[in-house]
Amino acid sequence: MKIAFFSTKQYDKDSFNEFNKNYNFDIEYFEASLKLRTTNLTQGFDTVCVFVNDKLSADVIEHLAANKIKHIALRCAGFNNVDLSAAKKHNITVTRVPAYSPEAVAEHALALIMTLNRKTHKAYNRVRESNFSLNNLTGFNLYKKNVGVIGTGKIGAAFCRIMLGMGCNVSAYDLFPNKEIEKPGVKYKSLNELYNESDIISLHCPLTPETHHLINSEAIDKMKTGVMIINSSRGSLINTKDIIDALKNKKIGYLGIDVYEQEEKLFFKDLSESILDDDDILRLISFPNVLVTSHQAFLTKEALSEIAYTVFENIKAFETAGVLKNIVE
Repeated sequence: MKIAFFSTKQYDKDSFNEFNKNYNFDIEYFEASLKLRTTNLTQGFDTVCVFVNDKLSADVIEHLAANKIKHIALRCAGFNNVDLSAAKKHNITVTRVPAYSPEAVAEHALALIMTLNRKTHKAYNRVRESNFSLNNLTGFNLYKKNVGVIGTGKIGAAFCRIMLGMGCNVSAYDLFPNKEIEKPGVKYKSLNELYNESDIISLHCPLTPETHHLINSEAIDKMKTGVMIINSSRGSLINTKDIIDALKNKKIGYLGIDVYEQEEKLFFKDLSESILDDDDILRLISFPNVLVTSHQAFLTKEALSEIAYTVFENIKAFETAGVLKNIVE
């Protein structure tokens, strides 16, 4: 089995090479993302392994089919970047990693909350410059705050349990309520109720046509003034223009994002010597109450190991015509 890995970073190579000792697949790594102009790189391979910012449109999949690719192995949970109807049309199997480490992402969401609240990033930089002043570092107690969680799959459920452990009042919205997290105290409410009551709102739902720009000006108007919004799910859950307006008029008190609508042009790259031409990200990072991390919520040793294991098991099952537990249809 010959596998072409796209959007590869060193941590990918390290984890996949370690696990490949047990599989002996023929792997070639490409730093380039998979898109229309890089489909020529897939010639001679059986499977492509892709990440969140690879764009597998209908045109791309048509080229993959022409190059005799039969399997798209996602090394992530989301699959909104794949045209599934085109894959089905060309008889290309799509698999994913549905749950590599829910706790990794949930814990990063907490890290965003704690950093924004207690301003530890600012305190760290001050002390390095011998500035030991406490001015403008005042935060708030998380204890007994109202936390709203949108999406209670594995990651959302893990986040709920963390916030319950912090002593918060946790409410949630999901089309399919999780009975297991109701037992320790999570209360399901309507989306409007969640918007109205929450001091902190954390997004953990997939990106679908229904959730695209879920957080927009209309939703923000229903929220408390000074609300904290956290997004470690998908960038397009938030309408960036509307969130910037709400930050400017101080309706939103804090914003922590690990994902961004136009992240494929920015994230996973070193652009420190470049002039960014994305006005929205420049505006966001200019706010003192905004924290942006570059899609690192998944990045733990445990998560990388689980991703590598699951991807290889998916490929092995495809190669041997075994049971495909993680197929996307």
